[in-house]
Amino acid sequence: MEVAHVLTNCLRVIRNAWHFYFAVVYVIKALCGSFCIALLTP
Repeated sequence: MEVAHVLTNCLRVIRNAWHFYFAVVYVIKALCGSFCIALLTP
């Protein structure tokens, strides 16, 4: 049972890391998009 527990924890950490990565990418895209729009508007 201990190996399965450790494996579950590892998978949970990996899943959280992916969620964090996608959240960061989404925020960067949103900021860059609004920044480009601000540059294009007079």
